Amino acid sequence: MNETEMSDATPPANSNDDPVATAILAVLSDAGDGKAVSPETAARAYAETRRRKNDPPDLWRRYLNAVRQQAIHLARAGRIEILRKGKPVDPNDFKGVYRLRLKADG
Repeated sequence: MNETEMSDATPPANSNDDPVATAILAVLSDAGDGKAVSPETAARAYAETRRRKNDPPDLWRRYLNAVRQQAIHLARAGRIEILRKGKPVDPNDFKGVYRLRLKADG
């Protein structure tokens, strides 16, 4: 998936969104309403847009921290939810394994 495809697939994105945030929104949009995805999935999608010929197969691992930071930013803005054990958590105070999903309207 290239950056143009990601831009077309995202829910209302700001033109000044970080590319990692755009990738997160694209992955969540592709997953469908109410579906949660792992941060690894978002990191893999973003890594593929950055991949070069000699990059290692686990390039996505470099972007996990960026995905977490942008997920927190998007959650604080009310655009996505961060889930632990299937329940939304405070983006300012969560640890461990988490998943992401688009914020339910209303």
